[in-house]
Amino acid sequence: MGRYTAAVCRLCRREGMKLYLKGEKCYTEKCPVHKRPTPPGMHGARPTRRKASEFGMRLREKQKLRRIYGIYETQFKNYFQQAARAKGVTGTRLLQLLETRLDNIVYRLGLASSRKEARQLVVHGHVAVDGKKVTIPAYQVRPGQAVSLTERGQKHGRLKELLGAAGRAAPSWLELASDRSGGRVLAQPAREEIDVPVQEQLIVEYYSR
Repeated sequence: MGRYTAAVCRLCRREGMKLYLKGEKCYTEKCPVHKRPTPPGMHGARPTRRKASEFGMRLREKQKLRRIYGIYETQFKNYFQQAARAKGVTGTRLLQLLETRLDNIVYRLGLASSRKEARQLVVHGHVAVDGKKVTIPAYQVRPGQAVSLTERGQKHGRLKELLGAAGRAAPSWLELASDRSGGRVLAQPAREEIDVPVQEQLIVEYYSR
């Protein structure tokens, strides 16, 4: 499997908005989107850029969502196919599948500053689901299941630092533990509870072309 090794801030500049891929840096004036709001590359600073085609707009929405969650192309397509087979609105179902990934829930609970950091915590064995260690970031957490830190995770210096800081508020479909070291999935998130700035219908149209 390929791995993106270039500066992730280039991805935000390419999409023309913050994707919050760098953790705390994204909330400061050091964010490159503030300093250089133009797309990366030698042609990014052109005063006039060609208007995107309908295909281009749909492609950019797909790329934006894929990059927000850190999903590879084939994996993302598999999520879409799974959403298309499920009952309900395909675009909303796609977002629900991405939101209920274990790495995203770790991020939403404030146990990591970014989804990339959350993936590392899961892979390194610091996260448990219903008391059992899970090392697969794509693990689908179902309503009623609890996500917590393993005994090893509770001793991790970075996690102690995050738990000691003022954390983000968890979304309404998650219940944060009293000590903020984990939480429980209450229900599948509704579309209005998913604060991802994408037009998912354009992604559906992209794959339906």
